Amino acid sequence: MAGQVIAGRYELGERLGLGGMSTVVVAFDSRLERNVAVKLLAEHLADDPQFVTRFRREAMAAARLVHPNIVQVYDFGLDDTSGRHYIVMERIVGPSGAQVLRDRERLPVDEAVDWIAQGCRGLEYAHRHGLVHRDVKPGNLLLSEGDGTVKLADFGIAKLSSEESSITQIGSVLGTAAYLAPEQAAGEEAGPAADLYGLGVVAYQLLSGRLPYEAQSLTELALKQQREVPAPLHHLDPTIPVALSVAVERALALSPRRRYESAEAMRQAVLDGARGIGPDEDATHIAAADATSATTVLPGEPGTGPMVVPRAPRAPRQPTAAPAPPVAYPEQPQRGRTRRERERAAPAPRRRRRRRGALRRMFTTLLLLALLAGAGAAAYVATSSTGNSVQLRNVVHDRANQVVDDLTQLIDDNTQ
Repeated sequence: MAGQVIAGRYELGERLGLGGMSTVVVAFDSRLERNVAVKLLAEHLADDPQFVTRFRREAMAAARLVHPNIVQVYDFGLDDTSGRHYIVMERIVGPSGAQVLRDRERLPVDEAVDWIAQGCRGLEYAHRHGLVHRDVKPGNLLLSEGDGTVKLADFGIAKLSSEESSITQIGSVLGTAAYLAPEQAAGEEAGPAADLYGLGVVAYQLLSGRLPYEAQSLTELALKQQREVPAPLHHLDPTIPVALSVAVERALALSPRRRYESAEAMRQAVLDGARGIGPDEDATHIAAADATSATTVLPGEPGTGPMVVPRAPRAPRQPTAAPAPPVAYPEQPQRGRTRRERERAAPAPRRRRRRRGALRRMFTTLLLLALLAGAGAAAYVATSSTGNSVQLRNVVHDRANQVVDDLTQLIDDNTQ
């Protein structure tokens, strides 16, 4: 391939990367006399007219994205001589996120946050212009060694969000499996929220050195996404601020509606989280996903066709607390009952309290009468408070103060 000329102007050089859909090589643009990167589409994709038509439209859209955090697309087309479709891009001298992870395993918090924030800027610009990347992964984040700018590359399988049709057909999924959002793994439409999920996986990996879900197949990954919550980053590394851990977790929410409303909102949350500033709402409350169909079509392993697997019902990703036992309240008196019936229905301690209160009021009334009557006052009073019968006692004295003393003593004796 080295030495081959594409489109009469791009002299191909050494290979930079190889993927299932394309090969990227260094090239020299003889017309503008500059180094570029040329992506050559896999030959088997050129046999699909629908894919080629979509690819041309989307390549044109990607070429219009001019932003510091997006690799610029200069040219695209079909080389008549070789029959290869190509995309000519800005050449970035520096490592990709995949190379950084391979060499360093993980990044310090401030460095990882810088990668994530710049990736968010690139996605925000693309989304505002109606383009969804659909393959956000470390290999598509490139670090320019010259100025430290992180650029989002490879919009080759991007989708125009304004169009209803999609390259993705039932039974095929575009993108790298570990970074696919749950809706992508299910073969559903991928919107901007799917890009935020992919960047959330990248953030998790940059900060911890591991993926949020370790799976051996796409089927296992889909089931884990439905049933499990990744270990919080601050549990894996106590030096990671809790607020940053929560910010990344929200990007990994199962439901697209529970992720950030925009890439800019994610960028701000990540920057705040790195400073220990938490979000306005608890992002750990991830809602259960929408109801799903009985089966899901998932791509098979390399070299095999798509497979149809039963799709387990989505269980809550967080265990819910058991409902509290019902509180027993005392029976309330029913309307329409007489006062005596309500007294009899009341508990025994309550009846005794009410009876003592009634006796005390009665004796107090007699005491007042005795005071008003003066000397020689007399009164018939109860001498026992037990049982239901009332025994009377004649209290007669010549002096009022003696009557008061006797009545007071009777009150104390009969209302204990």
